[in-house]
Amino acid sequence: MAAFDALFVTPLYRANLGIRLNPELESASLLIAAEDRAGRRWAKAHGYKGYTSYAALDDLPLRAPAFADLVKVIDRHVGAFARQADFELGGRKLKLDSLWVNVMKKGAIHAPHIHPHAVVSGTYYVTVPPGSGAIRFEDPRLPLMMAAPTRRRTARPANRTFVDVAPKPGMLLLWESWLRHGVQESAATAPRISVSFNYRLD
Repeated sequence: MAAFDALFVTPLYRANLGIRLNPELESASLLIAAEDRAGRRWAKAHGYKGYTSYAALDDLPLRAPAFADLVKVIDRHVGAFARQADFELGGRKLKLDSLWVNVMKKGAIHAPHIHPHAVVSGTYYVTVPPGSGAIRFEDPRLPLMMAAPTRRRTARPANRTFVDVAPKPGMLLLWESWLRHGVQESAATAPRISVSFNYRLD
């Protein structure tokens, strides 16, 4: 008898939070993007087509109640993620470290990257017009696959070297922060709005 075990699994947590907060989150995100000159300058200097508060603001939950409400919901899901991943926290907690808004315009991409110094990272999707680009996750063992053959197009997600997830409004995605990921180019004419975040061990 033969067995095919899945070792060293890379978790990706998905939840549908509904869209109750989305109208307020969208309005607040667009208002912040219009007012945050430093964030717009950073985006322009880094070739980011759109706006991100990543390098400029660290107080979104104080700026709009919808962000504070969203954080409360995300906190619960990060706790569930930690339990399902069998994290041994030693009496410590995962605490929100950073939260930022992204307003991606047509042609915008996020090059593949990781989130150093964090434990859990994620994104919540507010507005997702058709064609606005999937988020792509990369097998962390990819640099070690010197002679590995390519995978079939019909390969199961667990056997792929890249997995694309098409976002939808209300979708929450969580992953361990070392997992390399990026966002494919947006072909949408309307902006895609999302909220990204990191949790650290406190």
